[in-house]
Amino acid sequence: MRNPAPWQRRYENIALLSLLFGIVSQYLFVWNGFNVNVPLFIIACYGLFFYAVKGRIGGFDQWRGQTRSGWLLTLPIVLLSLTFAIYANALFHGLNVVLLPALAAAQSVLLTRSSAKPWFRAGFYTDVLYFSLIKPFAYLGVPFGLLAGRLLPQNSEDANPAAGKLRRISFGLLLAAPLLGLVIGLLASADRIFNSLLWRIPRLLFHWDIFDGFIRIFVGAFIACYAFCYLWALLFNRSGDRRGAGENGEWNGLSLQNYETKREPFAFDPLTACTLLISINLVYVVFAVIQFSYLFGAAKGFMPTDVAYAEYARQGFAQLIVVSLINLILLLCGLHLVKRGDRTGELARKLSLSLLVGCTVVMLVSAFSRLSLYEEVYGYTQTRLLVHGFMIFLCFILAASLIRIWREHFSLAKTYIALGITAYLAMNFANLDAIIADRNCDRYNKNGEMDTAYLGTLSADALPALLKLQAVHPDDIEGLGAAIADIRLRSASDGGWPSWNLSKSRAARDTEQDD
Repeated sequence: MRNPAPWQRRYENIALLSLLFGIVSQYLFVWNGFNVNVPLFIIACYGLFFYAVKGRIGGFDQWRGQTRSGWLLTLPIVLLSLTFAIYANALFHGLNVVLLPALAAAQSVLLTRSSAKPWFRAGFYTDVLYFSLIKPFAYLGVPFGLLAGRLLPQNSEDANPAAGKLRRISFGLLLAAPLLGLVIGLLASADRIFNSLLWRIPRLLFHWDIFDGFIRIFVGAFIACYAFCYLWALLFNRSGDRRGAGENGEWNGLSLQNYETKREPFAFDPLTACTLLISINLVYVVFAVIQFSYLFGAAKGFMPTDVAYAEYARQGFAQLIVVSLINLILLLCGLHLVKRGDRTGELARKLSLSLLVGCTVVMLVSAFSRLSLYEEVYGYTQTRLLVHGFMIFLCFILAASLIRIWREHFSLAKTYIALGITAYLAMNFANLDAIIADRNCDRYNKNGEMDTAYLGTLSADALPALLKLQAVHPDDIEGLGAAIADIRLRSASDGGWPSWNLSKSRAARDTEQDD
């Protein structure tokens, strides 16, 4: 791989120093409050700032005293930071936590001449707020673009093929990291045993708490990203601004042209995609093993001491459905947004996608069984039955996707549309209200519990099952008669034959027979 240009090295050095700054910052502040760490943090801020803006300080001032005013702010910033190490007054500590960043932001805008307005005008402080609170977030993609530029394969052949593969694998792991954080969090909230295992692994291997590690990683990553993006906003303080740019599109040694938008068809490298899929599948396989061992196998002897099997089994179905939808998106990306590689790479991609489909089916079966147990305890509703139907529909979608993995010319779009229409027709003709009433009546016969208020909101389709239950228990069920009366009242029609409906007609006939 060829050596990067000087401006490229400059960018990368700023990014690396920002990362180091984030690591140091989380070490200084997480669980430590604001004390002597504040002046140390200010020193680190100055070091990063002056390296990044080297060449931007000094020169022609847009108004008299601009740079001098910026340097004068160093004194109050340093003195205010020292108060955290010397004094313990809670009031001034709270005020200084807000004032210190504001002064530092104003100084950075002054020294880099990013605002054309004098510091004693209101417009200057509007610019400071813009540069500190809004503009940095417009450049969140820049540090990741730098990293991708280093990790993604270059147009020219690498002198060392092994190094090229290592870069692509590293990029796949980088892409997998946020996705793993999301799905692991959802799976941990869905399954207590998986959550317990997740908390035990770091303690056994590294002797640190996973919550503490997560907080430190989040704080460090946020500070590092914000610091880099803030400096980038100061260096390129207007979109498309070419003031001071050279003929080659360079500004103070920093290339502008390299980061202009390039619209090219996007596709993942096969090795990068396989790395991401394998990383995700490893987590899913562990989760699937837990489902077979504890939920499906009912190995209750290994349950957490404070969790009963029934309570464990009926939790987490919503999270599992969300993970299944994420997997479906990931599956479609794996089918359509991955470059075709050699025979071995293609086989690895297809096997990884097939394993993803299998693990997703296990999650859907787990969610289906959990929701069924939940319904046995809390009753059957239209929303819960629709979720059941949606999970069955997803299983058919996954089956079609599995065929598409191994048959390139199989049309997913046509199959998805056909399955969608079929599923919608099936739900229309399934007579959901009748099923809800029938299931709730069976539940009452088993445990004596029934939500008659909800049953009273159903349509005339539910009336036959409720009348059947009332015939068996004419006086035992409180509120059942009122629910039946509500349904009959809503089903009554004063119109002529154009208003005829089979269910409503049957309800009216049953009413006449009772009378």
